[in-house]
Amino acid sequence: MAQWDKLTELSDAYTQQLHELYDRDDFPMDVRHYLSVWIEKQDWQRAAREHDFAMVLFQVLLENLDNQHSRFVQEESFLLQHNIRRYKQGFQRYLEDPCALANTILWFLSKEKDILQNAELAEQVQLLCVEQEAMETSSQHDLERKIVGLRNEVQCMEHTILCLEEQQDEFDFKYQTHKMEAVVDEAVKKDQMKVLQILVNRLDDCRKGTLSDLKKLLDRTEDLINILVKKELVEWQRRQQKACIGSPDNVCLDQLENWFTCVAVCLFNVREFLGKLEELVGKVSYENDPVKAQKPALLSRADTLLKELLKSSFVVETQPSMPQGKGPLVLRTNVQFSVKTRLLVKFPELNHSMKVNVSMDREAPQIKGYRRFNVLGTKSKALNMAESQSGGMVADFRHLNLKEQKSGGGGKGASDISLSVTEELHIIYFETEFEMKGVSVELQASSIPVVIISNSSQQQSAWASVLWFNMLSLDTNDVMFFANTPPATWPQFGEMLSWQFLSATKRGLDEAQLEMITHKLFGKKQNYDACKVAWSKFSKENLPDTFWVWFDGILVMVKTYLEDLWRDGLIMGFVSKGKEKSLLKKKQRGTFLLRFSESVIGGITFSWVDTTITGEPDIKTVQPFSKVDLSQIPFHEIIRNFQILEAENIPENPLLYLYPNTPKDEAFGKYYSKKTGADNPYFKYIKTKLVFVSKENTLEARSPMSSDMAQGEGLEPMNGLCGEAAEVNESPRSLQQSLLETSHPDDPMLSGSVAATDEDLLTYLNNPIAFFDTDILQEEPELTDFSLSGFNCLPQQSCGSIFQ
Repeated sequence: MAQWDKLTELSDAYTQQLHELYDRDDFPMDVRHYLSVWIEKQDWQRAAREHDFAMVLFQVLLENLDNQHSRFVQEESFLLQHNIRRYKQGFQRYLEDPCALANTILWFLSKEKDILQNAELAEQVQLLCVEQEAMETSSQHDLERKIVGLRNEVQCMEHTILCLEEQQDEFDFKYQTHKMEAVVDEAVKKDQMKVLQILVNRLDDCRKGTLSDLKKLLDRTEDLINILVKKELVEWQRRQQKACIGSPDNVCLDQLENWFTCVAVCLFNVREFLGKLEELVGKVSYENDPVKAQKPALLSRADTLLKELLKSSFVVETQPSMPQGKGPLVLRTNVQFSVKTRLLVKFPELNHSMKVNVSMDREAPQIKGYRRFNVLGTKSKALNMAESQSGGMVADFRHLNLKEQKSGGGGKGASDISLSVTEELHIIYFETEFEMKGVSVELQASSIPVVIISNSSQQQSAWASVLWFNMLSLDTNDVMFFANTPPATWPQFGEMLSWQFLSATKRGLDEAQLEMITHKLFGKKQNYDACKVAWSKFSKENLPDTFWVWFDGILVMVKTYLEDLWRDGLIMGFVSKGKEKSLLKKKQRGTFLLRFSESVIGGITFSWVDTTITGEPDIKTVQPFSKVDLSQIPFHEIIRNFQILEAENIPENPLLYLYPNTPKDEAFGKYYSKKTGADNPYFKYIKTKLVFVSKENTLEARSPMSSDMAQGEGLEPMNGLCGEAAEVNESPRSLQQSLLETSHPDDPMLSGSVAATDEDLLTYLNNPIAFFDTDILQEEPELTDFSLSGFNCLPQQSCGSIFQ
């Protein structure tokens, strides 16, 4: 393929590079395009060296432009005529130095090659990274070849039927002629009968061959249906389950729709072929006619295969979900939800003719207390091709809601099994009827089991149930799943946890982060593949402080306040305190890292390397910041302005290098507010701050230097800024007096921190727990397991920022 042709077939990113290359007047892209074949055949390197040869090519170039101009004149392309004429005039500047033109063209051709090489290299890298995808693609290509083969066989069968009809017409014509002539001569009559017998034998052979080919066609069709229904559709349904809980799997149905439609069309063609054979038999038949003997069985088989395909082709494309839900499959009573169904056989003549009806829990289990619901809203919609981007046959229900029935479930024969509200699974059903060309089939699709709540406080627990079910269950009709809940293996569990971050923030968990979680769950082992997590350890409604509560608290905090920092890899996050210290103690002073709190739900903290008097590394930790803190000032601004006051009364920010060795401002600089002074939107919060004084392993609140006070910038207590590390030995009275002696600017927006007036200070100091009896570098309580029951038992702690 010519170089220019390859360039024009590149992806958008490299096509853009090509446009940028030719976004100049040195060598117009129009000339390169219309004279591409000639240009690539010339020796421009020689022309760049030899004046006479360059002049020859220059003259030929002008002649080619004249020829191109003539073509545009004939085509009446006025604008292109104008452009070619202008380009030719522009090239006249090379008349004295044609070698310069050769060098210019040579340079452009070289740059084109660079673009091609980069594109080819990127393609090779992509192929190396997607071996599994390559295997799937190979499987799909094999299926595609079978689909194409089926189409070809159908076309061949059409030709066979036409030949059979012509052959029968020939026999019928000669037979009718023989009857009309009423030949008396026995010898002639005998000869004619021999000819007719030969024709009927040929006709019989042709009919048998056609029936045999139809049987083979049905065999091939059945093989494809087995692949589509039992493999491709099942795999898609599993991918959809995983996608509902955050997996990045592709759940597009367009390819499946093409395959299903093709096979359905072929089966309708087979039915038409069999109908044509019956029509031919009605005109000409004979003793032991194979069509009469075999056609009913073939038609029955074709109908069976077609109905099997059609029943499998009705699916729920988008599972039930609420607009403001945590994820799909969690529904709340009296709150609207949406769901979309799709028919994978696309026949335009069916547009708007098939009505889809919604129902609920048709075969609800007999469980004590099991609730029943009515579906309200627009419960019937027509399948149409206007509500799908690809033009598929869909029914998009956007205004459904659920209402609990007043009469309770269960009854005399009810089971003793009792499930919590968020372990109770329900299925939504969709029904329609397919009618076309004499085929009538009732179709039914069902949703993945949904969890129905009545209060937003149940949302977190309900989503945990959705995660567990779709992580482990392959049976999407198993509403009794939580009656005997299976455990999850660590590979399944860890992958699911990573999906939660990936779907929420576009960045999943890496191996080091998952390793911290495995240590907490199972302790240190060489291999975790056989380790299992029980449902009760993950989430149970009667245990509010479970692993999921802790993990989801972190996830919500990151999604709401720290998404950019997390996505850029600045937050180590899941790292134990022991691991944290082993990492930091080997680093230079001022190195810090960010990790999620193990004891405070939805908390994030940072630790940094300091040094003792003897020069030994000393790891200090700030008390965790909560969503209350982060909702008032961004975390990167806290890191930017965090300070302690050392013994020399010099305030400094101890955070210098983000682990392993990235300068703080280099890591977080792009997030900083570019405004300074009073224009900074966070000025009111960071103008004054509690500066801690380090004295022999204590951090003591002190007034700032007199120069600061002279400017009116007194101390503002930062509520436990070293909360896991701070201890203040002064009494409430002495601290109060110290603070009252400091001049504070008016800052009415400081909520829960020291304000500007004495009255505000006294109000603030009524809660002295924020400043007293806090051990320096207090360790967070270690968790023996992830029931995390200790969360409710923690003493009230002040938050790790300037806010309460």
